[in-house]
Amino acid sequence: MTYQKFESLVKKIGHPKSPLDSPISIPSNIHSIDGKKYLVPTLDDLEVDQTGLGPHLYRGGETEALKRLEMKLKRQEWICKFSKPQTSPNSLEPSTTVLSPYLKFGCISPRLFYHKLLSVISGKKHTEPPTSLVGQLLWREFFYTVGSVTPNFDQIQGNKICKQIPWSDDPELLEAWKLGKTGYPFIDAVMTQLRTEGWIHHLARHSVACFLTRGDLWQSWVAGVKVFDEYLLDADWSLNNANWMWLSASSFFYQFQRVYSPIVFGKKTDKNGDYIKKYLPKLKKFPSEYIYEPWKAPLNIQKAAGCIIGQDYPKPIVDHDVVRPRNLERMSLAYKGLPIENSAYSAAASKEDDINTKKRKVVSDSTKSKKQKIERKQKSVASFLKKK
Repeated sequence: MTYQKFESLVKKIGHPKSPLDSPISIPSNIHSIDGKKYLVPTLDDLEVDQTGLGPHLYRGGETEALKRLEMKLKRQEWICKFSKPQTSPNSLEPSTTVLSPYLKFGCISPRLFYHKLLSVISGKKHTEPPTSLVGQLLWREFFYTVGSVTPNFDQIQGNKICKQIPWSDDPELLEAWKLGKTGYPFIDAVMTQLRTEGWIHHLARHSVACFLTRGDLWQSWVAGVKVFDEYLLDADWSLNNANWMWLSASSFFYQFQRVYSPIVFGKKTDKNGDYIKKYLPKLKKFPSEYIYEPWKAPLNIQKAAGCIIGQDYPKPIVDHDVVRPRNLERMSLAYKGLPIENSAYSAAASKEDDINTKKRKVVSDSTKSKKQKIERKQKSVASFLKKK
């Protein structure tokens, strides 16, 4: 099934039922409930170390969700003109609704959101799916539908819709990407925002996912899923796995020749690098002409900026101009069902490329205990749910 076929089917079925009205009273036959037993646990209750938490930007709960929804619905012209590809992945404030965490946690009804949108666009000129806001809700339902009927949807092996691409397994590269230490400022800024705030723009997710997989690092999309599931407030099993398959060109999307540049893509919407300077303050004194490629800055400029590349901020762990054509050839062979060793880049040459393009070593935390990993997930979720 494709999104287009799904959308056609939805049109035949018609609009979903309207949500039920909120109750105006509590039935008298409901027994008294000890409210203290059902309170959302605090960060202290979960024994979470709060020293590493970023700003608490997205308060949880239905009240907050409805407040944010009504705030967005007031922007009727913006809603009618909304087109996801035209929004900015690196604006200093979110350029989309950021209602996804509230949908994920059930704080807001997707039916309510859907019908509220219809009431705004009715009788007006407006954008259409798949790029409109209604289209975004349909993407959610599409991935839910495919995920519910596809065995091993979160894996490569045994997943009938997933291309069987032989990704590498390099914990050092994965860790550098996860911690925002790749040496590519746009990628590192996105990953820093993800770790500290629990949310990043959809197109920013596209860029870092492409970078980890087919674009640069050639690591498995399954590894990327786990990192997003750990940090994202809106991490949703079906959407997370589907989007990672999409961006790695393993399923849904097959134009693998289209690769996000870790340098050029961010410049389209933030030429001066204000987003990078916000999330990577070490680079804030670099001139705009070098902010996306600080390793190209002369040493005197690096010293003036107070940041020496290779010491205070890492050099690029791979050379995009080297690995991009190599990975394109790998993808071409994988799509044909041929071993990637048949590439003009032999296995030995590929290994040598990796050695030459890794510019520094990242300390891996692969030995961290299961408890620590769970704690990081609890930290992200509890921060979202915490009430003032």
